[in-house]
Amino acid sequence: MITAAQKTLVQTTWAQVVPIADTAAELFYNRLFEMDPTLRPLFTSDIKEQGKKLMLMIGVAVKGLDRLEEIVPAVQALGKRHVGYGVKDEHYDTVAGALLWTLEKGLGEAYTPEVAEAWTVTYTLLADVMKAASKEAPAA
Repeated sequence: MITAAQKTLVQTTWAQVVPIADTAAELFYNRLFEMDPTLRPLFTSDIKEQGKKLMLMIGVAVKGLDRLEEIVPAVQALGKRHVGYGVKDEHYDTVAGALLWTLEKGLGEAYTPEVAEAWTVTYTLLADVMKAASKEAPAA
């Protein structure tokens, strides 16, 4: 479970990433495809546009940490949609690695062990919700 202190760390550090969101998205995808080149074909749309969507989605999730019960349905729906894109459970670990690496590069000295732990806990929580939802039957 995520603590109040971890929520605050995630929210304050994300606020530092927002001004460099385009660069962060580019770093993220470059790192993701470097870590696992087989993921590249899953992204069929313009990668800059995809990066904007990613940054927006992370922003919504970060803002929603104070009201997790309100964002869980959207996170579940995202997990179900990702199945259709070809996303598998093991891809979530690769994404975690690329995200944490991107945060470390983007935040510099502000990326402390406490920040890393807070982001890891947050990402794991949300990824677990998405993975569980991906195993449910699609909505009729």
